[in-house]
Amino acid sequence: MKKTTLTGIMLAVAVLATGCTKQDNDGMGPAQEAGKAVDEAGATVARETEQGLERADQAAERAAANVDQAAERAEANIEHAADHAEANLEAAGAEVRQESREAAADVKRGVSNATNETGKAIERTGEKIQDASK
Repeated sequence: MKKTTLTGIMLAVAVLATGCTKQDNDGMGPAQEAGKAVDEAGATVARETEQGLERADQAAERAAANVDQAAERAEANIEHAADHAEANLEAAGAEVRQESREAAADVKRGVSNATNETGKAIERTGEKIQDASK
């Protein structure tokens, strides 16, 4: 609201409140009573504005506290998720290592079996050569 409009409203309220007749209020005339009413209205507006600002400040402080708490919860959730992901990664790495060992053992057994079979085949061939040379 414009300052001139607010002042005009307060003056009108003061004039209406005091009336146009002179009354015996500690020797104050209508203009003095109007001035007093304007002063009181201004003080009321200032007080209500101050209270509104205090409520707004309190709401802002509560909002900031809520944001801080939400940020802390988000950070904790992120840390928990990272820990969980790290544990899963470690478990997966262990599983891959174990499967690699098993695969290597299977390859080793296969090579050993192939070597044994090759050795037997060479032995049979050698026997056949000996038999044929007799």
